[in-house]
Amino acid sequence: MENLKVQVDGAMLHTVRMGQGDPIVLVHGWPEFWLTWEPVMHRLASDFTVIAPDLRGFGDSDKPDGPFGPADHAKDIAALLDALRLERVGIVGHDVGGAAMLPLARNAPDRISGLFFFDFVYPGIGARMAAPDRLNEIWYQSFNQMDFAPNIVGATRDSCRAYISHFLRHWAHRKNAFDDVMEIFADNFMKPGNLAGGFAHYRASHQSRIEMLKGNAPTLPPITIPTCIRWAEHDPLFPYAWTDRLSETFSDLDLAPFPNVGHFPHREDPDRTAVEIAAFFRRVNWR
Repeated sequence: MENLKVQVDGAMLHTVRMGQGDPIVLVHGWPEFWLTWEPVMHRLASDFTVIAPDLRGFGDSDKPDGPFGPADHAKDIAALLDALRLERVGIVGHDVGGAAMLPLARNAPDRISGLFFFDFVYPGIGARMAAPDRLNEIWYQSFNQMDFAPNIVGATRDSCRAYISHFLRHWAHRKNAFDDVMEIFADNFMKPGNLAGGFAHYRASHQSRIEMLKGNAPTLPPITIPTCIRWAEHDPLFPYAWTDRLSETFSDLDLAPFPNVGHFPHREDPDRTAVEIAAFFRRVNWR
């Protein structure tokens, strides 16, 4: 396992790399950082070179000065490929990472052999995200935009641990999925800038989310890159029923439910996650 400090567009991205073979970049969500992928990385490393960056604002990467959303993360990932001299890669993303993959796929399709997603926000979800019965699930998206949020959550290590662990347990179907690393996650988000750095995504994404809820999201042509999506069967945040319009965003789509997991398939069932990822990327054209 290599820990790299990679310069991208005026910032340093901490990146972990292991394995050998065709390169796959694993892009984490919130409230996570590269470590969320470690079980899957070990399972893929015999067949692929797996690369897991801390997105800007997270982990040991540099922090943004203000709002920093999917398009910004997509530019960082493209710059990371350049810095690592990777002409063509597979991309796996989840949550915030999945949102960043959409502009990346539209702006640099020639760099991507295939896209593999777990649950994430895409335009077809529309107004359903803010339906009355969903309000108790999405409250954090407003809270995380408040100027005072980092100070409240980070007032003590206990308050930070309580906030982060709430999501890691509540959104999981297998509630113990992060128990072995929960203290590491708490320490990670107590590092200077990491709470505000993660919250920067929600500040940057707010206006586009409002447009999506109003039904005013721009209509874009579908992404043509081969795409595999395994949507969690028991995700309390993003129900499987919300997959019904994915074909409007992806024209070459392999969609199936991921059984017996919640929002974090990669931590809840890393064995099956690795099998699904490997099977898909063995099918795509790498050249």
